[in-house]
Order: sequence, then structure tokens, then C-alpha cells
Amino acid sequence: MCALQLNRREFIIGGSSLLAFSTLLGASASTTKHAVQRVALIGTGWYGKSDLFRLLQVRDVEVVALCDVDRNRLDEAVQLVAKRQKSKKTPKAYNDYRKMLAAHRLDLVVIGSPDHWHALQAIAAMEAGAHVYLQKPISVDVMEGEAILATARRLNRKVQIGTQRRSTPHMIDAKENIVDKGLLGKISHVEMCCYYHMRNNANPAEKPVPDFIDYELWTGPAPLRPYDNLPHGGWWRAFMEYGNGIMGDMCVHMFDTVRWMLNLGWPKQISSTGGIYVQKEGKSNIADTQTALFEYEELNCVWQHRTWGLPTDPEFPWAFIIYGDKGTLKGSTMKYEFTPSKGEKIVKDVVYEKEEYPEDLSEARVELNATPATRRHFINLLSAIENNHLPVADVEQGHISTASCILANLSMALQRPLQYDPIQKICVNDPEATALLKRSYRGPWKHPTA
Repeated sequence: MCALQLNRREFIIGGSSLLAFSTLLGASASTTKHAVQRVALIGTGWYGKSDLFRLLQVRDVEVVALCDVDRNRLDEAVQLVAKRQKSKKTPKAYNDYRKMLAAHRLDLVVIGSPDHWHALQAIAAMEAGAHVYLQKPISVDVMEGEAILATARRLNRKVQIGTQRRSTPHMIDAKENIVDKGLLGKISHVEMCCYYHMRNNANPAEKPVPDFIDYELWTGPAPLRPYDNLPHGGWWRAFMEYGNGIMGDMCVHMFDTVRWMLNLGWPKQISSTGGIYVQKEGKSNIADTQTALFEYEELNCVWQHRTWGLPTDPEFPWAFIIYGDKGTLKGSTMKYEFTPSKGEKIVKDVVYEKEEYPEDLSEARVELNATPATRRHFINLLSAIENNHLPVADVEQGHISTASCILANLSMALQRPLQYDPIQKICVNDPEATALLKRSYRGPWKHPTA
């Protein structure tokens, strides 16, 4: 097995010495008996494959198995992976992740399935002996997240969450050279937003389930909706049965970024209002308009999303703005802008790596702005596994960001603020809200416990 491919950009990004160090650690560890070698993917859709391909770019691992309930997607993924991995070996195909985990000794499992499957699959992978790369959000309810975290700590598994802004070059630059150096001064207000028109407002008729998808297994522990469309092409995100709406999909990224940059833990209190105010004609039951407030000591973090109308700033439609008494920092996946009270504005754009990784350009639906971050995310995870340290987007951090967004949705539904106690695992003085921290599972699936 070859060592990590070192990238010259690792050494020239401002303040990237830690990234370079973790890269070198991963490279030296790749020759040890503890190195990551055998990998599997659960969920072979767009982003699952994209994550796996980033791993293959930075380490010569062997992808031994792929799992998906859609036979067509699975067959396509098997062919693509066989072409992309250096051995050219064909991974084995499974429609049931439990059979896959039982059949292979795996070092790492990449999970790109829909949100309602994250907890059961991540826990099963860890119990089978693997470390995990888990897409965000880590769970659909708070107690699932507590169970994933408890399992990771009990078994000493490394779990990297796909909140890859923590590995985004220009975000790292902003944290190290703007925030950490105190250029913002005292920070007491943060705004976060998403104004993408991303809510599916369709109203398809019920239809027979096609023979190439196991819809029962796709649904798993979630409520079984009447079949009306291929769920995993993005249609599932229109329903709270499988996720947590745009709050759980998009806020979790920006809130996690802000927490990382400002070294924030659990909010003291969370409140939210919103609902379906405009786009009422479709089947979707996720909010098209929502505001949430995450409160800290002398600091408010405010989220706003609308899936209609124009963004407040067309250059930052999905972004955060950190306000300090000495300046303002705007950040998105594409760039950051620091505007000081006195002095010149500082702007840093997204880093692309098209020359180093030209295969990115021919990949279907690839997010070129995210590929460098995901590669660094995997480099960091490999180092964490092989050198026994926590990854940059450790499961505990992913849990805090995910659970905070879930609590915002619960606050919106209950129409009152919530205070979560992660020690007692309750909403303080609120038995009704505490009961909602754990969703009901459809049998025979059993909800995991912490």
C-alpha cells in the first residue's frame, strides 16, 4: 500500500502547518500494521461516491464492498469504483449493510445514506470494528446522536463528520489569521443564513415501487410513506420523516463552522420560529421559512433560511457573518471577507485543485469548491485513526451542531425556548420536550441507546 499523496498546497496555504503535519503523520503511519486499508461505502448516491473518490485520491486503500438498496445505483457505483481504485478490483455489492459488515473485516466505513439511517449504520459499523466517515447531520433525533457518541468513545473508534468547513482552506485561513489573532475584537453577534431555493415543492401521485429498489429497506426505521417518487434523488429531503429540513441540512454546516471558529460548545438556550409560509402547494412538510436563535454568554448566533425570495446579499446566499467591535467577517463556501473598522478589507477566495486532481473535472455533479476540503478531511481522519487523536470534525462536535439544529426544530414546533442538559440528557424543566428527544422507530428496528 502506498503512502499518502502529499499536495504542495498543503504547505502554501496561510497558517496550514497543522494540516501539513497531519498529512506527514498520515504518510508515515501508512506503512504500519495499523494503517487503514480495507474500506466500504454505505449509500452509493451522488455524495457518497464523491466522498469515497476523495479518499481514493489521498490514499491507496482497497474498496472491498459497496452497499445500496437501489440496484441500479449500486451496479453503476461498482463499475466506477473499480475504474477509480488503483488495484482495479471490483468491490462486492450488497443491498443490506448488515450482511456487508458481517462478511468483511473493515478498517473504515464511509456512510452517505439518508439522515434517518446514520445512527444505526454508524453504530453497526463501529461495533463491527471499523472507524467511520459519517455525513452530516449525524442523526435525526438527539438521543441517536448521544448513542453514536457513546459508542465511539466506548470502542475508541474515530468518527469524522462531513462538516468539512473545518478543513476548508480559506476557512482555516480566516480562523487562524482573522479570528484567532483577535482582529474582530469582542464578538457578540453572529448571523447565519441560507436563501437557496432548494425545497422540493412537487406533488407527485402515488405509483408502484420499481423492482430495482428495496423501498422497505430504504425506509428502515422511519415511517413508511406511500411510494410516490425515487426517494434518494433528493426527494427525501422534503420530509421531516427522514431528516430535519433545511435546518438540519444547511444550518448544521454554518453553525458548526461558527462554533469551531469561536470555540463554542453547547448553547445555553435555543429558540426558533417558522413554518410553511409561502410554498404550500406541494407535499413537502419542511419549513420554507425559519429563524433560530442559539444563545451563549454575551453572544447570540442567529440563523435564517428562506426557500423563496431573494438573498439579502447575493454574494453570500449561504453564509455566516461574525460581528466584532473591531470588524466584520463574512464567510461562505466560496470566500471570506474581513472588513475592519480601520484599514483595508481582506478577501480570500476558495482554493481549487484542478491541476493537481484533473479527474475532478469529469466527475458527475462534483462540487469543485468542496473537493479540497473533503480530501483534507480524509487526510485528517486517517491521521486520527493511525495516531490515536480526535479528528477535526470529531463526532462530539458533530453531535453538538446536529442536536442544536434538532432542538431548534423542536422549539419551533413547541413554540417555546429549550435548554438542553447534555449530562442528564434532558430538556431542563420540560418533560414534553424531553420526550421528543427520541423519535419512535418503525418495527422491527430498535432505537439505539447511549
